[in-house]
Amino acid sequence: MNVAVLGASGYVGSHLVPALVAAGHHVRAASRRPEFLEARGWHGVEIVGADALDRSSLSPLLKQCDAAYYLVHSMAAGEGFAERDKQAARNFVEAAEHEGVGRIVYLGGLKPEGGASRHLASRLETGDVLRSGNVPITELRAGIIVGPGSAGFEVIRDLVNHLPVMVTPRWVSSRTQPIALQTLISYLLGVLDHPQIGGHTFDVGGSEVLSYRELMSQYAEVAGKRVRMIPVPVLTPRLSSWWLDLVTAVPGSVARPLIEGLRSELIVRDDDAIRQWIDPPLMTYRESIVDAIEEERRGALPSRWTEGALAFRGYNTDVSFYSKGEQFSVSVNAPAAVTWQVVRSIGGARGYYYADRLWQIRGLIDRAVGGIGMRRGRRHPTDIRVGDAIDFWRVVAVETGRRLTLSAEMKLPGEASLEFEVIPDGDEGSTLSMQARFHPEGIPGLLYWYAMAPAHHFIFRRMPAAIARAAERRARHLSRDTG
Repeated sequence: MNVAVLGASGYVGSHLVPALVAAGHHVRAASRRPEFLEARGWHGVEIVGADALDRSSLSPLLKQCDAAYYLVHSMAAGEGFAERDKQAARNFVEAAEHEGVGRIVYLGGLKPEGGASRHLASRLETGDVLRSGNVPITELRAGIIVGPGSAGFEVIRDLVNHLPVMVTPRWVSSRTQPIALQTLISYLLGVLDHPQIGGHTFDVGGSEVLSYRELMSQYAEVAGKRVRMIPVPVLTPRLSSWWLDLVTAVPGSVARPLIEGLRSELIVRDDDAIRQWIDPPLMTYRESIVDAIEEERRGALPSRWTEGALAFRGYNTDVSFYSKGEQFSVSVNAPAAVTWQVVRSIGGARGYYYADRLWQIRGLIDRAVGGIGMRRGRRHPTDIRVGDAIDFWRVVAVETGRRLTLSAEMKLPGEASLEFEVIPDGDEGSTLSMQARFHPEGIPGLLYWYAMAPAHHFIFRRMPAAIARAAERRARHLSRDTG
């Protein structure tokens, strides 16, 4: 079967795509940033760039497809996400009709008994928009998904890992029905085998209904943590969301809509409706946690930094899945090959092109706390390969001419990485993108990030421009030599 997946770089999509391939389907995977998908190294997957808000980009994705998965939402984009979600769904269903797609599979959220939060209401409205077209839609509605990268699961994990004592609001008594990632994938795969359920909506969940207090307590037991919860009546979901923004690494734009939805219980209404067609074994919540941790440890080393990759978190599940960071891009009036020559020479005697004195001070601080500091330098002034030490960095990935990924080996309450990407812009120009990411470990890691954020912003904002100037000087020098 020819299958399209929109949102393939997301949490569920990145697990669904290889499962579809393993089941024998031809898969066309799409994301707004196709390079993120290419970095996953999937075999037998056709990768395309597509944006649900750009109607014209959807036709190449959906052409000659028997089924299409719709796994996108705009929650992380902040205010206005609900209207963007509706417009995206309208674009998708119109393109699916135009290309003759046989069926749409949509993953939505469980419908609460009472009023829905903005986030849940938007997920439900998206399903309504998709149903408004002529393409049959199968909608699966799930609550908290237990797996690495699921925002709800990562909130629980960060709270337990960061706070041995928690002042908990009333919403921790609300109940939900978590579902293991692998169970959800089984349901999403299984619907393709039953065309007769097109046009139907099903709730899916795990084997247990638990309160959020129980979710945190059981995670603490599995992780070997001790946690004490002190309930107070004054922390509303809105206040709680602001608090979570401070004590977890989950982005506030993601955590806030989730927390605001906890006024209502999210429980499967009719479990038998889906299980008469698809009947995977259901895990307990505890079993789901163990499976999630093992799934992380089995993950392959990615060819570049990827959010949540355990290799970039020091193979330590106590370090937050989500990262804090800065990313800046500059245009360079120099060919990509010249810009790459400058990037690959970073560190050692060459320095960091900007604020070298601050980098040296950071190295001295690292030495003072028992770290390696800047004393290692470089193996070679220009040659670079995976495994090389560069001062207090380690080269973990190199794509010659395009990308360099460094992982920090200084003493830190977390794990840091620095990645440079050079993108050709015609024969005489290029774009340099620099991304600095930090995965905090507990409250010390978060405090470190907040304390260093002004300095990091100052350095990382100006560093790409300084590298660009160095590349432009080199290009002029080479032009004079050849002229």
